[in-house]
Amino acid sequence: MRKKSKILFFAAAILLTASCTSYKQVPYLQNSRMLDTTVVSKLYDAKIQPKDMLTITVSSEDMEAAIPFNLTVGTVQTAARYVTSQPTLQTYLVDNAGFIDFPTLGLLHVGGMTKTEAETMIKDKLRKNFKSDPIVNVRIVSYKISVLGEVLRPNSYNISNEKVNVFEALALAGDLTIYGKRDGIKLIRENADGTKKIVPLNLNDANIVYSPYYYLQQNDVLYVEPNKAKARNSDIGSTTSLWFSATSIMISVANLLFNILR
Repeated sequence: MRKKSKILFFAAAILLTASCTSYKQVPYLQNSRMLDTTVVSKLYDAKIQPKDMLTITVSSEDMEAAIPFNLTVGTVQTAARYVTSQPTLQTYLVDNAGFIDFPTLGLLHVGGMTKTEAETMIKDKLRKNFKSDPIVNVRIVSYKISVLGEVLRPNSYNISNEKVNVFEALALAGDLTIYGKRDGIKLIRENADGTKKIVPLNLNDANIVYSPYYYLQQNDVLYVEPNKAKARNSDIGSTTSLWFSATSIMISVANLLFNILR
C-alpha cells in the first residue's frame, strides 16, 4: 500500500512539473522586470521603398497655384441606376530605383526617405512656385503586412498609420492559437535592394522590444510556427488527443515507478 502511495505521489509530481514547464512557454515578455526602462530608443518612422504607392497633397494660401500639384483620377461608382464619377487623389508608384514622376518637378528620388524627409524635400523644391511656404503631405497608401501560421485570422492587413509592431500585428490576426510556438516566430523581410532575410523572434523574451525588427516594415510577413502539440494532434481531435496523452503518460510513469520501487 505504501509503495502504491509513493508511486502516485511521484507520478503527480512529475505531471505537475511538466505542467509548469509547459506554462513557462506561454506568457509573453517573461523577463520584463529586468528590462532597463531608462533606455530611450529613436521613434520608428517608416521609409519609402520601391513599389510603394504614395499620395502627395500640396496646400497653400494660393489655392490656384496648388492645383497643378494635386492631380486626381476619376473612379466610376454605381448606385442603383445612376453612374457617377468620383475623383480621387493620384497615386505615385515608386520605381525600382526609388523615383516618382511628380507634376512640374519631374523625377524625384524618394526611395529610402522617411515621410518627413520626403515632405521637406518636395516643399523645398516647390517654394519658388508659391508666395508663402506650401504644406506638403506624403502618405504610403500601400503599407500592409501579412500574418500566417498558427494565428486565429491569418491574412494581409493594411496599416493606415504606417507604424505597427510585432504584437500589434499579431493582435490584428487574433493572437496566437494554443498551438502557436511563442519562441518560433519568423519574420520574412525583403529589403529595398531585393535581398531577403528570415529573422527568428522570441515573444517570451521581453528584450524583443529593443530588437531592430520589433517594428514591421511594409510588406513584412510574420509566420508563426506550430508547436509539438499541433504535430501530435494533426490527425485527431485536440481534446481526445490531450486525454490520451495525459493517460498514456500517467500509465507509463506509474509502471516505471512501480518497477523501480517494487
